[in-house]
Amino acid sequence: MDDQRCIYVSDNEKQEVRRYRMEGDTKSGDLLAGGHGKGSGLNQINAPLFIFVDQQHAVYVSDHLNHRVTKWNKNATVGIVVAGGQGKGVALTQLSHPEGLFVDESSTLYVAESRNHRVTRWPQGATQGTAIIGVDTQINWPVGLSFDRQGNIYVAESGQNGPHRIQRFFIQ
Repeated sequence: MDDQRCIYVSDNEKQEVRRYRMEGDTKSGDLLAGGHGKGSGLNQINAPLFIFVDQQHAVYVSDHLNHRVTKWNKNATVGIVVAGGQGKGVALTQLSHPEGLFVDESSTLYVAESRNHRVTRWPQGATQGTAIIGVDTQINWPVGLSFDRQGNIYVAESGQNGPHRIQRFFIQ
């Protein structure tokens, strides 16, 4: 829920993200991202598994099967690719099945890549990320991210063929 008492919902079946206000008509919600069917166009998404809403109410969408993260500014009709978008792969310009997202106060994006078994960091405007977890540390299918006030990042792992767990890491 945001500071205006709105709830954001990612609908994997309809390939869209909507915002529902707690007051007034909550049946249809406001379309914020996608809504034009499954696809790879900048007005489309394909499996929006995770979302993040920043302080300016921009919505970041983990576009799982397009292997990218898109940012949808307020009142936008198309998304902006802010991570990946170069097809599925292991290069630092690519993502493989992005899931959990987090954007910090400096607009740096953190992405859990489940199939690359890593977490990448994308400063605002970057054309490639930096692998910050999963290089020297073994993680297994990371799906969720969270930070605490001390700068620790918590990574939830789905454990496809391994343990389901949450690990804590300190990053700089």
